[in-house]
Amino acid sequence: MIRALLVVAAISAAAVGLAPVAFADSPYANCTEAHKDGRWDIPKGDDAYWPAGDRDQDGVACES
Repeated sequence: MIRALLVVAAISAAAVGLAPVAFADSPYANCTEAHKDGRWDIPKGDDAYWPAGDRDQDGVACES
């Protein structure tokens, strides 16, 4: 029983550790927030760019 609990705990900890932090570097939680702030077509290299906002992976997030 203890062994099973340890396995579950280890798997849970690994899953949490692997969870993506998509918006950690961006001031926006999503493109809707960026658009409300007047931000569209955010290029890679801009502080507001984040990969999850770039749906087609062309280097531009929250495209118009």
